[in-house]
Amino acid sequence: MTRVDFYLLNDAHGDKQQFACRLADKTYRLGHRSYLLTAGAGEAAALDELLWTFAAASFVPHAVYRADTEPPDQAVLIGHVPPPDAWHQLLISLTPQIPEFFSRFARVAEIVGPTENEKAAARERFRFYRERGYALETHSL
Repeated sequence: MTRVDFYLLNDAHGDKQQFACRLADKTYRLGHRSYLLTAGAGEAAALDELLWTFAAASFVPHAVYRADTEPPDQAVLIGHVPPPDAWHQLLISLTPQIPEFFSRFARVAEIVGPTENEKAAARERFRFYRERGYALETHSL
């Protein structure tokens, strides 16, 4: 069953995209494949750019995934569409909604920004997962 981790960012760590890059970097170094789900194409492009520059000493092989193409052979994919069928290790969600396909992943990372609106939406997602019996962890940063 899918394990869901909520990462609660405070004002000092409030940049969701920066945190997503750090998490993708960590999981890549551990040998895992990650899919970073964004709310739209513009956010996916911005995250693609940020993964090249977020830390001087890191290198995270990645690509933007588009549903109308073959998935690139990379450890990290970024997209705003459902991921390729073969992807099932880690879903890093930057969206306010629960992805329809989340349950095919072993782990889901829900990144929650510091604003009250983001926290309220996260509480709804947390309730959804809890009511369905998913294993939940919360990490306050």
